[in-house]
Amino acid sequence: MNKAELIHAMAAEAKMTKIETKKVLEAFITTVSKSLKKGDRVALIGFGTFNVVKRVARKGRNPQTGKEIKIAAKKVVKFKVGSALAGKVK
Repeated sequence: MNKAELIHAMAAEAKMTKIETKKVLEAFITTVSKSLKKGDRVALIGFGTFNVVKRVARKGRNPQTGKEIKIAAKKVVKFKVGSALAGKVK
């Protein structure tokens, strides 16, 4: 499912227009992004939790040449699925 399909499905489920739904989805994405950038975690009970973790620097290999390379440390976003959502997927 891509963003347009998600907006269409959400609009139908919520009985809203696609334009309103797009604004809501974009506001959600913006709000979550800002919270994660500040270092906060975003927990949606039953759905899951978004948080930022620091990935340490490590060594890797260039698959084309086999040469060893350094992979820099960086922050990454992780998502842990909630139990209610996990139960619906089974």
